[in-house]
Amino acid sequence: MDEFVEWGTKLARPARYDVLFEPVKIGPVTARNRFYQVPHCNGMGYRDPTALAHMRGVKAEGGWAVICTEQVELHHTSEITPFIELRLWDDRDIPALSRMADKIHEHGSLAGIELAYNGMNGSNLYTREVPMGPAHLPVATFTYDPVQARRMDAEDIRNVRKWHLAAVRRAKRAGFDLIYVYAAHALGFLHHFLSRRYNQRTDEYGGSIENRIRLMREITEETISAVGDTCAVPIRISVDELLGEGGLYKEEVEDMIGLMGDLPDLWDVTLAGWENDSRTSRFGEEGEQEPFISGIKRLTSKPVVGVGRYTSVDRMVSLVNKGILDMIGAARPSIADPFLPKKIEDGRFDDIRECIGCNICVSGDFTQSPIRCTQNPTMAEEWRKGWHPEKVRRKKTDKPVLIVGSGPAGLEAAQTLGKRGYDVTLAEAGTELGGRVLKEAKLPGLSAWIRVADYRKLQLNQLPNVATYFESRLTADDVLSFGIPRVVIATGSTWRADGVGHYHTLPMPIAERSQVLSPSDVMDGRMPVGRTVLIWDDEHYYMGGVMAELMAEKGFDVTYATPASEASTWTRNTMEQHFIQKRMLEKGIKIISFKALESISPGEAVLACTFTGKLEKIAADCVIPVTARLPNDELCLDLQARKPEWADSGIESVTAIGDALAPATIAHATYAGRRYAEELDQPPLAEDELPFKREITGLVPL
Repeated sequence: MDEFVEWGTKLARPARYDVLFEPVKIGPVTARNRFYQVPHCNGMGYRDPTALAHMRGVKAEGGWAVICTEQVELHHTSEITPFIELRLWDDRDIPALSRMADKIHEHGSLAGIELAYNGMNGSNLYTREVPMGPAHLPVATFTYDPVQARRMDAEDIRNVRKWHLAAVRRAKRAGFDLIYVYAAHALGFLHHFLSRRYNQRTDEYGGSIENRIRLMREITEETISAVGDTCAVPIRISVDELLGEGGLYKEEVEDMIGLMGDLPDLWDVTLAGWENDSRTSRFGEEGEQEPFISGIKRLTSKPVVGVGRYTSVDRMVSLVNKGILDMIGAARPSIADPFLPKKIEDGRFDDIRECIGCNICVSGDFTQSPIRCTQNPTMAEEWRKGWHPEKVRRKKTDKPVLIVGSGPAGLEAAQTLGKRGYDVTLAEAGTELGGRVLKEAKLPGLSAWIRVADYRKLQLNQLPNVATYFESRLTADDVLSFGIPRVVIATGSTWRADGVGHYHTLPMPIAERSQVLSPSDVMDGRMPVGRTVLIWDDEHYYMGGVMAELMAEKGFDVTYATPASEASTWTRNTMEQHFIQKRMLEKGIKIISFKALESISPGEAVLACTFTGKLEKIAADCVIPVTARLPNDELCLDLQARKPEWADSGIESVTAIGDALAPATIAHATYAGRRYAEELDQPPLAEDELPFKREITGLVPL
């Protein structure tokens, strides 16, 4: 019997969707359909090339016709340490890139490479080379590095053209079918030459539109000449920086595209910066880029691709039929569901894992760690752990499993175990599946997060071997009486109300009759009494800002305090911190930074400066501390205490997963559920054996 089982039954696809599966000619190559995975980062790059190759290869298996790399640094004089991207500095980088191209080709897809010279976007912290750009300006990094780029002279420009051309030839040798000219997102030097924000030159490369596109035109022509009739040459360009005439704006960029309309083989159109092009669902709806990309096709006879976090199949069809796009570009939806095209082709719409727009994927790049996804816990584990988004190992035994709790971890474990063939009993204390996402999806801006529960509920509906029981708040006696061998505790967690978090590791003084509500209290429907509310955010992810926004919407006078320098500071990793702080200020929320909550009394709270310790009192009828959570592990602890009774009850193991083990993100929870289901009945690891594969850098001879 085959070790793996692949789920999903092919259904009839409505004829109106056929347009999405028409081939598209891109210069000398042809894409088999209109699904195009645009370049996206992943936190693996040069450190994990085999894992990265397999991740891209799975997307090809899933039906994406074109699959692109992330930024690929083309020369050592421009690199973006600490970010881990791919490199094509010299011939030694070709094998790693060839491995990726080969994995993409295995399933009939085209491989695209986004060559990048970051210029003044990178400080060159690794190579210590002096950055270059169109002007003498500080480097435009995310970390305000105290480094400036120097103004490129004519020889510098000739050198970059030469280096780009050398990288193009290497990319062709590596087997890529599309070789990008990258001029987007304010991340590459060509964008800097296009934008008056950065380009204040008075020579032939500055001033007029014709002069500012000169370098992009030259590099495009040289790339086309170098690849001949074997590779396509797309241009990726940002049509607006959302800065008005102070930056690139739609009308100006349309003029630029019009001047070069049919030169490249494809136009890949975006917004700039990256944070605008990839907004979270909290701050951007599906298809938010459409007003900016509409009209580009009238400027060129070549195909146009654009993104918009598209998950609606009808919306995709409309884009093509209206002549807005020729190809449906995607980064995040291709991460959430690498098999999205295949599922549409097979009419399996209920099996699509829709992107929730949380940008936890983006955090991999910002934290230099392998990409992860809330919806798709197999992301980046395709090679490391042998996980597949649509296949699982068949069950090894007939022993059933009891899962207590139906939050993200419990649901993921249940549906994966069910697909493996195990009989699963899922016990939920309430009347609806979903756990924390049911409550969080009702908070301001987080409605898309309900997709985490919706997808898994649809999967469970297709699994006759998974039985669900509601209003089943189990005790240890209940579990022991069932006699089910494997027990999974996925009972979630509860927000603390005692101030314990990053800053305080012990409970703070809270006087009697003080009104203190935790986020759990609020999500359960309890609201403050009074007029003034203090949110103290010591978690630093989204919850503090969301609580403040909710209280402001309810009409309270809200103050938000944090020991950090800004609101929701960790969300810099999801590229939404500035959106969060802007919205809070617009809602009249007072933000106080570098303040620690020291004590709470009726009607007031005491804050302390995190530097000087100076105290100040603030009026607060109610305090909502957003700090740490405690796992709901009472059932697990009770069962562990009664371990001597397991054998008589037929229990072999009791395992806590997700927030019930250690509270974290929803992505951590779905990963935990998948991991339990994948590893059940697998042989134990040998001593010192890692639970995943890793690549080791080879040492050069001394």
